[in-house]
Amino acid sequence: MVISGINDPGRAIAEATARIEPALIAIRRDIHAHPELAFEETRTAGIVAAELARLGIPHRTGVGRTGVLGTIEGGRPGPTLAIRADMDALPIHEETGQDFASIHAGKMHACGHDIHTSTLLGVAAVLRDLAPRIAGRIVLVFQPAEEVLDGAEAMIADGAADGVDMALGFHNHPDMPVGEFGFVRGACLAASDRFDLIIQGKSGHAAHPYDAVDPIVAAAHYIAQAQTVVSREVKALHPAVVTIGMIAGGTTYNIIPERVALKGTVRTLHPAARDLAEAALRRLAAGLETAMRVRCTMDYVRKVPPLRNDDRVLEPSLRAVADQLGVAPKEGDPSMGAEDFSAFADRVPAFQLRIGSGAPGRADRLHNAFYQPDEACIGLGVQALSRAALELLA
Repeated sequence: MVISGINDPGRAIAEATARIEPALIAIRRDIHAHPELAFEETRTAGIVAAELARLGIPHRTGVGRTGVLGTIEGGRPGPTLAIRADMDALPIHEETGQDFASIHAGKMHACGHDIHTSTLLGVAAVLRDLAPRIAGRIVLVFQPAEEVLDGAEAMIADGAADGVDMALGFHNHPDMPVGEFGFVRGACLAASDRFDLIIQGKSGHAAHPYDAVDPIVAAAHYIAQAQTVVSREVKALHPAVVTIGMIAGGTTYNIIPERVALKGTVRTLHPAARDLAEAALRRLAAGLETAMRVRCTMDYVRKVPPLRNDDRVLEPSLRAVADQLGVAPKEGDPSMGAEDFSAFADRVPAFQLRIGSGAPGRADRLHNAFYQPDEACIGLGVQALSRAALELLA
C-alpha cells in the first residue's frame, strides 16, 4: 500500500487498515494458538521480527531478553513517540473451544496480548507508508513479560526508552463493546507491590498448644489486622487494596506447624497511600512478634508505580480517535489493576487508550479460560492508534 501522497489521512488510514485486517486477524490467531509465558516469547518475537522485516522496518530483537524494537523515521525532524504492545500469555488452561485455541495445556492468551501484538503490527504497516507525513520518529515496542510486571523495565534497561519523548499504550477492554473507546485522566491504574511474610513459630502436638508457639493463629491475626490498613489508616479518598492471596502451613490435623507463609499484594493510586500501606504492614508484622511470640520475616517488593495519563498525550489522542472513527472516547474510572507500561509513563508523558473488545451478547472478562474478544477491535485499534500517532507527530 502506498498512501503517503493522499491528502486525507483519515481515509488513507481506513483504507489501508481494511486491506491488512484479514492478515492481522490471521496473525492474531496464530499467536493465540501458540501462547508463550513471560520471557518465553521467542516464537511470538520471531513472528513480529519477520513482519517488520517484510515491511522494511529496521528493528532489533532480544531487547529485554525476548522483546522486539522497531523504528520508523519520519519525513522531517521532530520528537520520538514510543507505541507499546505486550506479547506474553497467562498460565491458564483455555476452555473456549475455538478452532485456533491454545495447543499448549495450561497456557492461554486470556488478556488479549495476542490482540495487542497484531494491532501494533497493523499500526507499523500503516505508519510506514505515512512516514513522510510524520515529524519525528516512531519506536515500536513489542514487550515481553507484562503479566509479571518485569518486561517494561527489562526493555528500558536495553534502551527502549532512550531518546523517547512521549509514549502511547493501549489495552483491549471486554467490559466495553467493540467500537467504543475509553480513557481516564491522571492515574488510571494502580501501583502494584507485593510481599512475602514468613511467620516462624514452634511446632508441637495439637493437644498441647502451651508447649508450642502456633504460627497459624498468628497468621490469622495478621490477616485480620492487615484489612484495617485500608479501613482505618489510609485516607478514605485514596483508593487502596490489601489482599492476601496465599497462605500455606501445616501438614495434618494434630500437629502445630513450625511456620506459615503468606503472600499478598498492595494496590494504591497515591504515593502517600503506598508509603503508608508498606509501613503499616511492616509494623503489624513487628507487633505480631511481641503479641504472639513468633518471629516474622517480611520481603516487601515495590513492583510498578501507578500508570498516570498525561494530558499532553491524552488530549491529542482523543481528538484523533474522534476524527478518525467518529466516536468520542468515554471517560471512565481508574482501575486497581496494574500495568508495567507505567515504567514508560514514569519517564515521559504517556497515555493508555482503552479499546472496546466486548463481543455482542457476551459478558466477558480478562484472565479467564473462556475469554473471547471481538477481533474487530484489531482494525479499529489500528485506525485509532495510527491517527493518534499522526496527530502527536504532525
